[in-house]
Amino acid sequence: MTEQRTIMFAGSPLNRLSWLRTSHSFLNSILASPKSRWLLFKSGNPLTTKSEGKSILAYLSTKDVGPFIGQAPHFGQGKELGLLASEEQITATEGVRHRGSPIVFLGLHENTSSGSGALPSSEFVDAEKAVAKLEGVPYFAMDVADLEMEEPAIEAALKESEPAKAGTTLTWLDARSVMTNANLFDGSIFAEGRSMVDWNTRNRFCPGCGSRQHSLWGGWKLGCSTLMPWADKAGRKPCPSGKGLHNFTHPRSDPVVIMLAVDETGEKILMGQNNRFKGQFYSALAGFIEPGETFEDAVKREMWEEAGVKAWDVQYHSGQPWPFPASLMCGFYARADSTQPVRIDLDNELADARWFTREEIMSVLNHATGSYLDLAKLAEASSQLNKDASEPPFRVPPTTAIAGVLIKDWAEGKVQFPPFSLNSTGPKGNL
Repeated sequence: MTEQRTIMFAGSPLNRLSWLRTSHSFLNSILASPKSRWLLFKSGNPLTTKSEGKSILAYLSTKDVGPFIGQAPHFGQGKELGLLASEEQITATEGVRHRGSPIVFLGLHENTSSGSGALPSSEFVDAEKAVAKLEGVPYFAMDVADLEMEEPAIEAALKESEPAKAGTTLTWLDARSVMTNANLFDGSIFAEGRSMVDWNTRNRFCPGCGSRQHSLWGGWKLGCSTLMPWADKAGRKPCPSGKGLHNFTHPRSDPVVIMLAVDETGEKILMGQNNRFKGQFYSALAGFIEPGETFEDAVKREMWEEAGVKAWDVQYHSGQPWPFPASLMCGFYARADSTQPVRIDLDNELADARWFTREEIMSVLNHATGSYLDLAKLAEASSQLNKDASEPPFRVPPTTAIAGVLIKDWAEGKVQFPPFSLNSTGPKGNL
């Protein structure tokens, strides 16, 4: 395999300070820091601004988002408005936010040039003094669509923010367009923020008993309202989420395998055209891992179900967080026999699947509009070309998506696959 490199949405630079998420004194203190910056979403679409003609993420201060985050305390909220929960270590109230829209503490971008690192939890007895010692920028995220605010009120509040007053135009951008403009730093913060606010939004009710849930641990855990110290439990059975560990109370990432089959010569790859995409767009095959499977099992199953191809020698390449809403794309190569027929009639997910030569792939990668996912960007790029310029025979994903990385790395020879011979029972020789 090739040396792994950071792909869009991966490589987060933040120290997530996970050991401090249970401390509402820490969370409240770092939220109040003038250094803190906020990434806002509206139904999963991020707030952005323009820079050199490109849409980039807009980061607001805690003062700017004041109308959205409500009255203090923001974490460790007690039964009554404006009061903190008990300072006792009660699991149900650790960094609790049961009033207002969920807020997610993403982490701290540390100033590593000073040589200092994040302070341990033992030094946060006095949270305000400890936070003052932290060098760097804390990041938070929230989704304003969850607020009990009308659209005009949201827009009016944004116009009162410091960037807007300084003449900066703030707009909501389609989430999938971020990957065409963002740098790796912004892409990773966006991925973490979008997945987390989406998880908080989607899980409003307890899977154990159906009661309302609330946010804990700075947005990283959900708790059943029946477990709160002041909840009325008369006549109710105890919620099963109150004992043991339950994966529905913690954020999850859904693993997906995405893979290219390389033929016996090492000079062809198998790609498919999904029924959901119009036009000549081909990509790697992909699918969710099912219970009772390894990554290798899933690669082989998906290859067979989608294209009728028997695969072996599965090799990992790299991974990519995919915040739509919360997948982990795990990229693989596998070997397969291109002399066998390709079938798309098993699960009928693909409109077409076929083998492509290295020359065919390189001709597309070298074409001005050969690799695009964003249709608006594709139209923009196409309009800038000479009207007589030819269209590529097909298109592939860009390298901001792991499928594009897998395709490009193979085409450019960054990963090597030696040829092997076949016999009646399958591959022969070393793989």
